[in-house]
Parts: sequence; C-alpha cells; structure tokens
Amino acid sequence: MYLSRQLRLLPRANIARSLSSSGAHYTTAAPAEDVPIEIPNRIERSPTDLLQALAGTVARDHTAPHYKYHDDPFLIPMSNAAKRTYAMSKESGRKAAKWIKEEHRDLFMHQEAQPAIEKFAPSMVYTEDSVVDESSLAQLISQGELKDAVLVYNLLEQKGNPISPDLKQSLLELVCFHNNQEPLPAEYIEERWFMQNNRRRERGGKTWKDGDLAEKLYSEIEPKTPQSYASLIRGMAKYLQCERAYALLQEAGEKRVQLDTNTFNSVIEIASFLKDTAEQRWQLCTELLNEMSQQKLRPNLGTLNAVLQCISTFGNFKLARTAALQALPEFKQLGVSPSLGSYYYLLIIFCRERGPVSHVIVDILNDISGKEFQIQHPKDTYFFATAMDVCRNHLHDKSLAKKVDELLHTGKNYDLIGDSFKESIYYRNYLALLCQTESIDEFMLSYDLLVPNIYIPEPGIMEEILRAIEINGGVEYVPRIWSDMVVFDHTHRESLLLYVLRILVDNKPNPDSPAQAQLPEQGAKVALDMYERVEEAIRRLRKVSFTGQMLGDILTLLVRGGNYEKATEVFAHIDKNQHRIPGTPSLNALLEFVDASVQEKSPSQALFALQYAVENNIDSRALAKRIHEGFTLNETHLSKLKSLVGESFLDK
Repeated sequence: MYLSRQLRLLPRANIARSLSSSGAHYTTAAPAEDVPIEIPNRIERSPTDLLQALAGTVARDHTAPHYKYHDDPFLIPMSNAAKRTYAMSKESGRKAAKWIKEEHRDLFMHQEAQPAIEKFAPSMVYTEDSVVDESSLAQLISQGELKDAVLVYNLLEQKGNPISPDLKQSLLELVCFHNNQEPLPAEYIEERWFMQNNRRRERGGKTWKDGDLAEKLYSEIEPKTPQSYASLIRGMAKYLQCERAYALLQEAGEKRVQLDTNTFNSVIEIASFLKDTAEQRWQLCTELLNEMSQQKLRPNLGTLNAVLQCISTFGNFKLARTAALQALPEFKQLGVSPSLGSYYYLLIIFCRERGPVSHVIVDILNDISGKEFQIQHPKDTYFFATAMDVCRNHLHDKSLAKKVDELLHTGKNYDLIGDSFKESIYYRNYLALLCQTESIDEFMLSYDLLVPNIYIPEPGIMEEILRAIEINGGVEYVPRIWSDMVVFDHTHRESLLLYVLRILVDNKPNPDSPAQAQLPEQGAKVALDMYERVEEAIRRLRKVSFTGQMLGDILTLLVRGGNYEKATEVFAHIDKNQHRIPGTPSLNALLEFVDASVQEKSPSQALFALQYAVENNIDSRALAKRIHEGFTLNETHLSKLKSLVGESFLDK
C-alpha cells in the first residue's frame, strides 16, 4: 500500500530510482522523455454550469415541486394563486434582507471573501453633499444604477463640472432605455414576470415622459451624432411616443445622419400606431426597408420580426398572408434565419380565430422538429404557448400537440417556455386537448405526470376533465379528482360540485369491475366531505350555497354507501331549511332514502320524507306505496300516512 501510494506521488522519471532504493526487485523500462504539459485555455463558465451538468445526469422528478419552492409538504403550493404568493414571498424575503443590509451598513463593511464580492457589500450612498466626479458617474452608468447616476449628473451640473459628450451619450442611452424610471433588480424574477403581465393588461398608450431628462440630454449633445439620434428614437418607440420617434427618424434622414439597423427596427415595430389601415402600414414598412437598403444597412432578425409584427396587426387577412409569404423568402436570401419569435408571428398571422383554417404549423414543425433553440428575440418565449393554443383551438389535433411537446422537451428548449403565466397557458391547452381526444386511462397517465407540480388545472379545465370522465365512463376516477379539487381550492365552485355529484349518481358501479368495487363507499365519503365543506363555506360567507339538487345527490350517495346515519342528518337539514334552499331533491333521491329507511326499519324517517314530498308538490304516490308495502305500520304511523296521502289511496 505504502509503495503504490509513493509511486502515484512521484514523477514518472523518478519511479525507477524509487523502486531501486526501496529494495524491491522489479524490471523497469527505460525512463521516457519528459513530455511538455500543455495547459488548455480557460473556458468561461457561468455560476450555474456545474449545477446544470449535475442536473443533466438525472431525469426530471415529476413528484417534486419546482426548485424555487421549499421541498416541504407544508410549503409546496397547491393552487395557481399559492404558487404566485409563495414565489413572491420568497422574493419579499430577499428584499427584506437587502433592506437590512442597506439600513445597517455598518454591520456589513467587512469583506472576508477574496476577491471581494460586490453584491455582499452595502451600496454607495450619494447625497447632495457627496464629492463626485466624472469617474463616479461613469461607474454608476456601467453598473446600471439609474437613480444614483441621475443624482450624480445633477450634482456635477450644479457644481459646473464639465461632462464629456461620450459620458452624456452613455447616460442618455441608460435614461432612454428605462424611461428615467428605476428598473427592478434583475434578481427579482418572479416580481418582474408579475409586473410584465400587469403592464400587458394595462398597456394602452404612450408612457414616454415628454420634456424629461432624456430630451434635455439630447438637446445638450452638440453636434448631434447618430448614437444620440438612435438612443432617443429607440426610447420613444419603446414607450410609444410614436409620432415624435418617426419625426426624428425623418429628420435624421434629411440631415444625412447614418442610423443603424436596430433603430429602423424600433420604428417598424410601431408602424401599426403610425398608420390606421393595413395598406398604409405595409406601405410604411416597405418605405422604411427601402430606406435601409439605400443606406446600405443589412437587415437582421430584429428586422424580420418587426416586419412580421407589423403584418400581424393587419385586419385584411389576404394582405397579411401575401405580405408574410413575400417577406420570408427575401429575408432568407439575405441570410436571416427565423427564430421561434418569427414562427410565433406566423402563427398569429395565419391561424386567426375568425379566419380560414390554416395548417402552417405543420410546415413549421417539419422545419424545426428536433432542433435546439436559444433565446434570440423577446418574442421567442411566446411560441410554445401559442403553438399549443393553435393545436387545441384552431386545429384540434392531438398529434401536432404531441410534436410541439416533444420539441419543447428537446435539449434546453424548455428554457423558452417563458414565465409561469405562459407555462400555465401551455399546459392548460395541452391537458384540455388530451382529455378531449384520448381515452380516459391514457389521459390520466399524462395527468399524473403534470399535476400538481408542473401545472394546476383551473376550474374550467377541471370541468373539461369531469366531462371526459363522464363521456368515457371513468367514474372510478371521480374520487381522485375530488381529492385534487379539495387541494386546489375548487370546492367553492358550485358548478363543479354539481358535476361531481351528477357523475357519481348517474353512473352506478359495475359489479364485475374490480376498479369500481369500492365506489359506493368512496362516493359516500366524497358526498359527506362535500357536505361538510359547503357548510363551512356558508359559515365563512363564501360564494357557494346548498341547492335542492345538490343535497338530493348527497343524500343518494350516502344511502348507496351505507352511511344511513349521515343520510338522516342531511335529510333533516333539507327539511329544516326547505324555505331557504332553492329547488328540491329529485323523486329518485327520496325513493332511495325511503328504501334505505325500510331496510333500517325506520318508518319515522320514511314518513318525514313523504311529508316533505307532499309539502313541496313532489309526486308522493310512489313514496307512499313503498312505505305502505315495506313497513308493518302501527296505528300512529298509519294515521300519519293517511293524513298525508288520504285513505282512498291506501284502499287501492
């Protein structure tokens, strides 16, 4: 052991010498010549490369929650609202930690890491009395600290310190990009997604700040440079100050200022705000593209997607289709390959809700199937959700949906699914299509893989699943679905409750099926659980209440499951609150309750059911006949029966 360990530690040239000195008699070859050691060039790695390499060695665990949640049963969210709340709470904790670090900066001045980690150190605080110079402003701009950069710029202006044109240009770019609003830090991913969804709903017009710092900086830069024009035009276009952005572009053209491709792209994107009709928008697009050609500017992927975005706003389907088919080959000749964002625009151009059916997605999938993509354009993350929506609502094609899902799980394409909102839309359409096109057993396999850690069905999708169970006769899955509805907080949806009860009541278990052998008992447990939860919801004033139909179905399931004691309790509730409960139980529900009363030898309960039927104008003849034939009634019960249905009925 000692000798072998020594051999590993010694250089190759000294191995023979070591063996001879140790007294071991081995025949060794002649020492080889020293081989020079070549140290490979350093490969730049991201902070998560090692974790990704380790994660790539194992398959995805469908029973585990997303990594951003704590893997603890009490901290795993089980509804879409809880997912958002938990994720935002975690980021709120980060904000609290950051606030403590800034408020008590004296406790965090030590730097034990070598080299020092900037994020762990408190940030520099600038006030009106701070001593600053151009280097301070340059550092803040490079770090993207907009608020502090604007403050330092104002301090330099007040003190009369000269600021170089290049530094003003850098500040102009930063201010235009953010519209002079402090951006959300990059590490707050969940909050950024949530804010984007809100802005998408609220966005309806211009948000550019007219006469603000950006325009002041632009006016101070003399002579005007292509970069200054480009910065202001792009900022105005981004925040929908469309008319002035286009006017600046025309002004630059008149002054022979050479702008870059991305500046033209930003104006093409807002063509729909500049012109009203499809023909005018397409004419403006072609004019801008011709101007780019005259200035020898080469279009890029941003140009292609800007053109397709403009075309997607055309109300004229024929013109939109013609323009898209004209643009794609021309860009292909220029060497511009479409990204997933380009295919997204093609889908919304061709697959319109009120337009003719288009199978363009078939050609797209044939072209990109099996390929791995990287993010190249902001709209790339919209492709998968839109493609699955087309498969479900436009074509209703399960095979295409499977191809889209296969593409999503190719390589690292899942990174392009987008935020949690888009992921939810994707799986909502996918599950809804599967439950409409697959057998119930096949569908439940997919359901088990996706629910609840990847996707939590909304009430509308849960109703689709219940409909598929009803159509396919998969009543044995209803108790499982009910338990999921409880976890997902769907128990206050009256339509879902009625649907669950209807399936269980209308589909009696098959005695020859082992899977349905325990269904009566399970149905009774579902009914009792539903009854107790609705009672609790009523006490909490939630928007759910009992109906006669609901209570009648609960009564039927309890009777079939052999829980007669609880059935009598439910019927007592029906009888006591009949003036407040809308509707009445069905005659069949009352008949089954009377039959159970006969078996339990409880004539009093059977007569209560008959009295309820008489008071609510339900046909009582069948009930009275069952009671009269099923019991040997004493005088008291017989007189009660006669008072309810009359002696003439009993004499028949």
